[in-house]
Amino acid sequence: MFLFRQSPPEKDGNDNSTLLSVKFKTTERTGYAAPLSNYIASSYAEPPEAYRDDLRVLDELRESATAALDVNTSVLKRNTRYYGQLSFILSKFPADVNVGFTWYNAFDREASVSCQDLYFEKASVLFNIGAIYSQLACRENRNDKESLNRAFGYFQNAAGVFSYLRLKVVSETRTQVTADLSAYMLTTLENLMLCQAQECVWHRSVLGHMKDANIARVAQQVAELYDLAIESGSQGSLAGTIPGNWLDHFKVKRLYFCAEAQYRKALDCLATSHYGEEVARLRMAQDYCSQAAELIAYDQRWSKTLRAAVIDLVQSLQELVDSNCTRAERDNDVIYLDPVPAASALSSISPYKLALPTTPEIIQNPGKFLGSEELGPPLFKGLVPFVIHQAASLYEDRKDQLVNKDLITALDELTADCESVLSSLNLPNALEAIQKPVGLPPNILVGAEEIRSEGGFLGIKRMLDNATDANTRAAAMLAASENALDEEAREDLRVRYGAPRDSARAKRTESSDLTNSLRGEIAKYREVVQKARESDATIAGQVETWSKFFALLGSPREELERQVPSTTVNPITDPHHSQIVERLQQYLNEVSIMRRERLKSVEKLKRSANEDDITPALNEEMQRLAAAATEGTSSSSSSIVKFELHQFEDLFAQRLDKYASWRKYIGEEREAQAELLDSIREANQAFLMARSSHPLLQQRQKALSNLETAIKRFREASFNLHDGMRFYTTLEAELRKLKESCLDFAMARHLDALDLVGAGHGEIPEDLAKTPDNLAGSSHASQQQQQQQQQPNLVWDPTMPLKYAKPK
Repeated sequence: MFLFRQSPPEKDGNDNSTLLSVKFKTTERTGYAAPLSNYIASSYAEPPEAYRDDLRVLDELRESATAALDVNTSVLKRNTRYYGQLSFILSKFPADVNVGFTWYNAFDREASVSCQDLYFEKASVLFNIGAIYSQLACRENRNDKESLNRAFGYFQNAAGVFSYLRLKVVSETRTQVTADLSAYMLTTLENLMLCQAQECVWHRSVLGHMKDANIARVAQQVAELYDLAIESGSQGSLAGTIPGNWLDHFKVKRLYFCAEAQYRKALDCLATSHYGEEVARLRMAQDYCSQAAELIAYDQRWSKTLRAAVIDLVQSLQELVDSNCTRAERDNDVIYLDPVPAASALSSISPYKLALPTTPEIIQNPGKFLGSEELGPPLFKGLVPFVIHQAASLYEDRKDQLVNKDLITALDELTADCESVLSSLNLPNALEAIQKPVGLPPNILVGAEEIRSEGGFLGIKRMLDNATDANTRAAAMLAASENALDEEAREDLRVRYGAPRDSARAKRTESSDLTNSLRGEIAKYREVVQKARESDATIAGQVETWSKFFALLGSPREELERQVPSTTVNPITDPHHSQIVERLQQYLNEVSIMRRERLKSVEKLKRSANEDDITPALNEEMQRLAAAATEGTSSSSSSIVKFELHQFEDLFAQRLDKYASWRKYIGEEREAQAELLDSIREANQAFLMARSSHPLLQQRQKALSNLETAIKRFREASFNLHDGMRFYTTLEAELRKLKESCLDFAMARHLDALDLVGAGHGEIPEDLAKTPDNLAGSSHASQQQQQQQQQPNLVWDPTMPLKYAKPK
């Protein structure tokens, strides 16, 4: 199956399959050697002969990638290798380097685009990689779980490739592209691949005899994904691009899986004795099958493009649904007499999504694999003078230091100082208590809504209980691990007790010499579990302290407002006092304007820094220095000049000098802010004197302050508990491994003991049973002393902020 234009087109997968694959884009032959040699000679002042091998390898990569004989993993590797090298050489050459490419539309072999654009070449190769994944998936056997797993992975990879192509690669092209690379077409292909990946999950669920309720959820998700494929594939711009039978295929498959979901849910209703609902859902399945049959009948009458396998699939399900519906209606009418609900009254089937677009890492980050077996050594590695990269990096570091560390940090510190002063004066909260004597400030309302969304006090209590349960489980696993080692130690003593001195039993290695590492791990994790328990207790104490406030904040808004002291009118009615309030509010408005303008200035500075690309100036400076270095020499002399970083210092100083005006701006901001804050302090002092005689306002302000603190405490506790559950999840996994190691060790030693005393694995030798148990106790006490000497490397300090640590 050659991808060059003169070769015959490949078929669209297997016509007997119910799944669709994507065709390859085809191309015309082209070569890199001549145009890139000319570009190297003219733009890099280097002899192109030095890169003869690189040019040959690049041509061979394109030849092997676009002339595949069959669809297999080898073809995938060749295309991926070419894609990776293309990604790398784009950092060496401009995209419009003089190499012409012609690619044809995968779905319309008469439409093509010819251009000089390496990004278009990269996008076309990546499209074919997605097509390979889709064809590999379609070739897998869907009656075998392992094959279904591979197909599922291939379809997810195909979806990830088409998604990455749409979001990252096509947008970089400099010319018009073929219609199969349009955003709508790539979205349709991504949705189709996800449909078929989820369909593999459905096949696997059926083969694995999962519960009908779960199969129904999987099928419902397939139907919803086909809905998305229909939506994106129905865009008018795709009328001449998308294959003519695809939309009908999407619609029939959507109806099929809607029917399948209702049928499986009906079987679940039968199993749970919901006979009326069973009948209703079977009737819904019949309706979906009838709609699909109408589409099939229309297709067979006019175009006959639907695949026979899809038609057979629908007909088989329709027969199955009809027979079950007849049986269910008869049984319900005669035996169960269960009311049959209307279709609109049935609960929707919750979809269960497993298929996700998964872009292979080698596609997202090919640079990581350069030099490896997958992509090979990078081509044209030494093309650009390294000093240019060094100079650009050095300038970026200096610019970053100036812009982010000096200028932006200074502005952020000014803003932080302003906020600190206002917070110390309890502004604007104190003013809001005057201006809004009824109701609650927005920050309280937002915090209360956040607490209600997390379940309020009961929600945080449930998280505490979950943490306690997790700690208990962890302690139980540690106890089980230690019990296994203790039992093995006692058995070891019984084996060696009374044995002749030179016998194998007497020479057997003592348990204490073998279990030091395991017992050390147990001691370490016991310390971790204890520290976690103490932290949980600290959080529980904090929750208990603020429980009344948590409960209040979790109550309805009306109740919260009722509990906060309020007045019906503004208590400051004196005209002089009103002027004080207005003056303070005016100053606070000026602070808001100052902050807003400062944020705009910071964004402008960042934008200016991001647009400050020194690379063109470095190239110009390099050419100037090269011309100065070769001035007066003969034309036959070498044009290659060795550059040093210090030669670009004047250029650096010139470029960085344009940021000097920002230092002046920061000085002006500092002076203006200091003056404004002095005015605020003065106005606030007058404000405090004006309201000091009104106790109700003080009560309201105190109440609002307490609520703000409670919101902060709730967020802290919620964060710590969520972090704690992640900690316990990791800890339980590691403790499970430790427990398995201890049990495996004990079993191995037990079998060894039976072999030493000459007993079968199902027998307990009499001489082992007679051994005194008190000897085991002395050995175990010695081992415990060794454990106490081992210090765990995981430390939990309760005086630190509440945060769970993960075991190392």
